[in-house]
Amino acid sequence: MLNAATHAVLAFLMLALLLAGGWWLVQRPVFALKVIRIESPANTQLLHVNALTIRSTAIPRIRGNFFTANLDSVRLAFEAVPWVRKATVRRAWPNQLIVTLEEHHPLGTWGDDGRLLSVQGDVFTANLAEAEEHGPLQEFSGPEGHEKEVVARFVELRNWFAPIKLVPESVQLSNRYAWSVKLNNGWQVELGREQSTSTLKERVDRLVAIYPQLLTRFQDKIDSVRQVDMRYPNGLALKISKTNKTSKTKNK
Repeated sequence: MLNAATHAVLAFLMLALLLAGGWWLVQRPVFALKVIRIESPANTQLLHVNALTIRSTAIPRIRGNFFTANLDSVRLAFEAVPWVRKATVRRAWPNQLIVTLEEHHPLGTWGDDGRLLSVQGDVFTANLAEAEEHGPLQEFSGPEGHEKEVVARFVELRNWFAPIKLVPESVQLSNRYAWSVKLNNGWQVELGREQSTSTLKERVDRLVAIYPQLLTRFQDKIDSVRQVDMRYPNGLALKISKTNKTSKTKNK
């Protein structure tokens, strides 16, 4: 028993010495983080993230050295940088971290609070003037959590209206889940709620089919059309701003 106790004490002391030696080793200055290399995914370029914003936002939040730095914490520090959508971090021997950053690509604004919506359907906060450098921004709104659905619908609407060369500038999903779209000719098109998976497509197709007739019939007032209501089962309603009256047209 005495020999067993002695061996246990010796083993404990050796383990403690090994741990202390290992801790001493990993704290050596050679393993202090000296380089943090920023990369972008293949065939892409970082347009908005720069060294200044990284130094002011991410670097102060990094703790530890090559061995002790928590990669999840480092990732979160970089994902807090404006315009960063996603960050991945890996170690490079003996004192480097390599950070790959993916930027948001703005599609439009979301809601009325100045936030931006990306082409992936992510809502983020960044300088609006920088986002507008890419071109005019569409306007989007809807219940929280439906951002990706709104972006997907925008892509569909853009394809649906392409035959008549009209482009959606704004897409809204109301709290009652009714859809409306503003086109680049100034028309606000009310599409209503989806009663089936084909409801909206059928309503847009009906407007696309009758569009040439509307141009002919209301040629002297077409620039005054402000709203087109497609929620009628067999027709539509036009709201013309000058007369402030509604003109109803039924399909034949």
